Amino acid sequence: MMVRTNWLGEFLKHSVLLAGAIVVLLPFYLMLSYSLKSPAEIESNTGGFVGSQEIMTDRRCIKAGKPPEECDMRPIVYNYTAAFSEAPLVRYMLNGVFVTVSIFVIQVLVALPCAYALSKLRFWGRDVVFGLVIFCLLIPVHAIALPLYIMLAKVGLTNTYAALIIPWTISVFGIFLMRQFFMTVPDDLIDAARMDGMSEFAIVWRVMLPTAIPALLAFGIFSVVAHWNDYYWPRVVITGNRDLMTPPLGLRMFKSDLDGNEYGPMMAATTVIVLPLVIIFLLAQRRFIEGITMTGMK
Repeated sequence: MMVRTNWLGEFLKHSVLLAGAIVVLLPFYLMLSYSLKSPAEIESNTGGFVGSQEIMTDRRCIKAGKPPEECDMRPIVYNYTAAFSEAPLVRYMLNGVFVTVSIFVIQVLVALPCAYALSKLRFWGRDVVFGLVIFCLLIPVHAIALPLYIMLAKVGLTNTYAALIIPWTISVFGIFLMRQFFMTVPDDLIDAARMDGMSEFAIVWRVMLPTAIPALLAFGIFSVVAHWNDYYWPRVVITGNRDLMTPPLGLRMFKSDLDGNEYGPMMAATTVIVLPLVIIFLLAQRRFIEGITMTGMK
């Protein structure tokens, strides 16, 4: 009876996990499938996963004055070629790399000293400050978007890289995550560094930083994914300069109100945008799990 109960429980658990995996992976399946199909197959939802890949003619290519033989191509070639030709996708990707890396580097420069002070230093009001950090975790970005925009507009920083970077340079989540990790570091290690004559700032960068690599990788994935995929804030502060568009905002270039949305090129561009995040996560998966485990987060 016990064996049967355990078997039933395992079956139900794996069924729920499988259903959850399908829900999570289905959008990625459709994204990749639509990036390989022709417009007719996308509209009729036919052709299986990769479509028929029959030769199709690009009408815009013919309108541009090119001979028909140069305008005939397979859907997979057409979609991915259009993704790079109809919008400066490479420029958007470089913008995304610059913005996300800049935000992460500055967040680390701020979060590490703050986390060290909240975990290893004794000063009046430390618990109150940590309580404020926890409280700030509850504030959604939409609640402070208008004050942030007005502040940036007053100093003339809208439509600049600074508008995309400055509001996110202090990450309360990063401070909280690193503080939880530093709490696991033995005080004897810090006392030994002080006996060697190291200052508190030197301890942060020469002692605590090397030990915090797993937690930094975990935080880095959270930070990069959040700001790489951010559409809301760039849409607010980037209004008149398309050269500053980030990858999610650049997808708007494939939206045509009169001729209909170009789902094939749009899904191809989305695949190109998502691929770096998938590769980074797969490469850092073990360290990511290790960092989350060592910070005590459940």
